[in-house]
Parts: sequence; C-alpha cells; structure tokens
Amino acid sequence: MKIQIINGPNLNLLGIREPEIYGFSSFEEYLKELRDRYKEFAITYYQSNIEGEIINKIHETGFSFDGILLNAGAYTHTSIAIHDAVKSVKTPVIEIHISHIQAREEFRRQSLIAAACVGVISGFGLDSYRLGVEALIGRKISVPTH
Repeated sequence: MKIQIINGPNLNLLGIREPEIYGFSSFEEYLKELRDRYKEFAITYYQSNIEGEIINKIHETGFSFDGILLNAGAYTHTSIAIHDAVKSVKTPVIEIHISHIQAREEFRRQSLIAAACVGVISGFGLDSYRLGVEALIGRKISVPTH
C-alpha cells in the first residue's frame, strides 16, 4: 500500500509556527513515528508553499498511489484549482487538518476542497494524519465516486 502525504503552505514550519495551535513537533519528527507505526506501507511525503506544485503532486500520484492525505493549509479555503485536481484523479484523497478548523476564524471554516475528498479529518493535532492512514486502511482503498 502506497500513501502520499501532501502538505501545503507554512506546514514546513510545524514546531515553530504557532505551537499553541499546531504543536511543538516538526512534521519530519512526526513522520518518522508514523512510518515506524506503519512499516508495511510506503508513506511518502511532499510539502510545498506553491499551489501549482501541490496540484502537480496530486496529478503525479493520483493514479498510482492507494491514498493521498492532503493538508492544503490555507489553500483549503481558497483553491478551486486544488479541488479540481482532487476530482480529476482516481486515488482516494482525505483532507487533513491539524487544528479544528470549525472552531477557528470564520474564514477558516469553509473548505473548497472537502467536497472533492472522500472525507475530512480535523482537530486531532498531528494525530490527524494517523487517523487518515487508518481511514484509508478501513476503506480498503475503494475508488470514490465524485
């Protein structure tokens, strides 16, 4: 089973940026734990602050991977292009958020990407990614209908 994690803008600053919201660990630290827990899966990681690069990675992995965990960061609330990219691929995509976006500022409460995804996991800190892996395993990686 191959799982692609895609993180968007500013998530390269986890552990530094607003630790009261996003925690004190870097994503690389957490990723090591996640890979250790799921040794039988190939979990690859990509992060970009650039919308087009995120779209390119969705296109690149969206036909050959078994699942994508996508934390589009602020693009969640602004990117119709990422929504369209998710709808264009066959691989199931789960939208991931570290913070509970529904409990935050009004502008963070709307996701333009969620409707294109098979599900959304929000508010469990970095553990949202583990829950995403578990959701992919539980789905038995069936292809979504958009």
